[in-house]
Order: sequence, then structure tokens, then C-alpha cells
Amino acid sequence: MNYTDLACSGGNRWDELKEEMRAAASELGIDKIGVASAAPFTELKQRLIRHRQLGRESGFEEPDLDKRTEPALLFDGPQSIIAIAVAYPSKLPSPPKSEPGARRGVMSRSAWGADYHKVLRDRLARLEAWLRERVPELRAESMVDTGELSDRAVAERAGIGWSAKNCSIITPEWGSWVYLGEMITNLPLPPDSPIEEGCGSCTKCIDACPTDALVGPGQLDSQRCISFVTQTKGYVEDELMRKIGNRLYGCDTCQTVCPENRGKNWTHQRELQPDTELAKPLLVPLLEMGNKEFTSRYGATSSAWRGKKPIQRNSVIALGNFKDPSAAAHLVRILTDDPRPVLRGTAAWSLGRIGGAEAEAALAAALHKEMDTEVKMRIEQALQQIILH
Repeated sequence: MNYTDLACSGGNRWDELKEEMRAAASELGIDKIGVASAAPFTELKQRLIRHRQLGRESGFEEPDLDKRTEPALLFDGPQSIIAIAVAYPSKLPSPPKSEPGARRGVMSRSAWGADYHKVLRDRLARLEAWLRERVPELRAESMVDTGELSDRAVAERAGIGWSAKNCSIITPEWGSWVYLGEMITNLPLPPDSPIEEGCGSCTKCIDACPTDALVGPGQLDSQRCISFVTQTKGYVEDELMRKIGNRLYGCDTCQTVCPENRGKNWTHQRELQPDTELAKPLLVPLLEMGNKEFTSRYGATSSAWRGKKPIQRNSVIALGNFKDPSAAAHLVRILTDDPRPVLRGTAAWSLGRIGGAEAEAALAAALHKEMDTEVKMRIEQALQQIILH
């Protein structure tokens, strides 16, 4: 079929192209395709304004709310937005055990396998090439996660899934274990209809959130979300450090408790399958890791985008939460020798959690030579905690 004459093509031809595209999804490595209109996301803009007023943004988002909600500001003459979903695994095969003396952290599923940004860009590039073969006049702009548009808002409008109470898109077929991307085009493809919301009265995600970051159905306070906190670079407040547990990057709690995800685990996307030692790594070796080794081991995953410092800080926090005395010597080395104040201050907190004579002596010695005011304060707090307990 020839779709080249855009100006004269009838509506049926675009219907046929859309169905042909949907049928080709699997061979393109895409698990679901939907089409949304390119009209402004008016309701979303109002929610985003309110979100900002309440101070609930993460700071990782596109700051211009007009660009986030008006496709015409990003693309000349948008006619439709093609949304795609690619399913990813939710279970580790034969996960290694975390044991005394060999404690492990956990990476969220979004950091398993190859960086999903690259995988989704590859799938969108395949789709664009497929479309261009049929419509040489195609103009398209693709984006994944870091683009201006809201992936979830586009996916919801395109009928990929419904916007759930945990702020994920839940698809009937794949649950919420899907990565999302979109392509703005000049093709007048007929839009799909949104899927009816399917959460019902269930509030398991809201009830299970470790930090109460889900402040209501579909309402997230990003500043309290563990997934966000693990990706920050500064100090983490005491309450949140305790809630982080042994998470090194991201948090999956609101998805793992979701009934729609029960029993769902997808292993057909080869690039997204996990290396168990990277997904659940030993904590102490992470503390010793230099930039070159970190890049070699984690550079191809999505967890590497912030560098090794947040992950090493989270490793220090995890060791404190395990309260494993065998970790004290490693934390003392960081407290006394690491050039990064945030790492030294966090090591003090963890030593305070572990307690014992070795930790107390190391903290007392470090207090006398530490020059950083913030670190000194945290050492004092850690010593006080040991004394009180």
C-alpha cells in the first residue's frame, strides 16, 4: 500500500496503516502500541501547576509546564502521538542471598539489564524507519523519560493502560512492568480510546509506601519518594535513611504489592534481563569501587546516570540499616579517609546505627580531626545515639 500522498489520503488508509503498525509491533520489539491525539494536555497542566505549588516536584522534570503539556510547542504541526510500551522482568532468577558478613543491596527493576532509555530509543528508531518506508514524508520526534512530554499522560490517552493510584501506567496485558516512550508525528492516525481505570477500591500501593510519598490516589510527593531520594547526591535525613533499607537505586514497593502485577514476569526482551550480581550486589565491594570499575560494571544500566556517589552513599546507609558489626571497619575507613563529606557524614550515621566499642572509638577519634562542620555535627549525633543505646 502507498501512503505517500499525505494531502490526498483518505481516512481509511490511516486506519489501515495504524492496524498494520500494530500488527508489526512484535517484530519491532515493541509489546504494545497506541495512538493519542496531539491536542494539549489541559487537565495535566492544572495538576502539574498544583503539584508545583505543593512542592512535590523532584526537580528532574522539564521545568517548562507549557512544553510538558503542549505538543505543538515541541513539533511543527503535530497530528498524532504514537505511544509504545516495552515489558520488562520483575523477578530475579536464583537471587543471591544477603548474609551476615556479605550483605547485599538491591537495584530497582528499572535498573536491571541494559539502560531502558537506550532500548526504548532503539525501538522508536525501528518504528520510525518502518513508518518512513511507508510514508516517506513522515516527520517525527521521539522521546523517552527525559523528554518534555509526560510518558504516562501520553500512554493513558493512547489507551496503553490506565493511570493507577501508584502513578504508574497499568496495562491489562503486562501489568505496570512496562517502559514507555512516544513519537510525535505529522501523520493523521486515528486516536485510540483511553482504558477505563481499573484500580477500584484497592489502596495497597498507598498503604505500602514506606515513606507515605503516595499522598493520595495518583498523587506523589516526589521529595519523599524513595526512588527519588536514592538518586539525590546530598545528605539524606535520618527518617528517610531508615526507610531506604538496603535500596541502592529506585524503589518498587508500590508495584510489587499491586494485585495487577501478581504473577507477571516478562523475559522475552533480551536486553532487559538482569545480571543477578548487578541487580543485588554485595555492599562492601561497592564502597571500594573506583570510577573506572563502576563505569565498566554499571555504565550500561540506567542506574549509572547519576554516577557512583549516590549508590555508594546508599550502600553506606544500607550497611547501617543492617547493623552488621562486620561492616564497621569498612565504614571507619570511609569516615576517616574518604574525601567526600557526604560519604563521611553518612558513614558516621551508619556507625551510630551499628554501635559498639569499635564504632564509638572511631567516631570519637574522627571528631577531633574532622574539619567539615556538617560532618562534625553528624559524628556528634552518632556518638549520642551510641551513648543513649
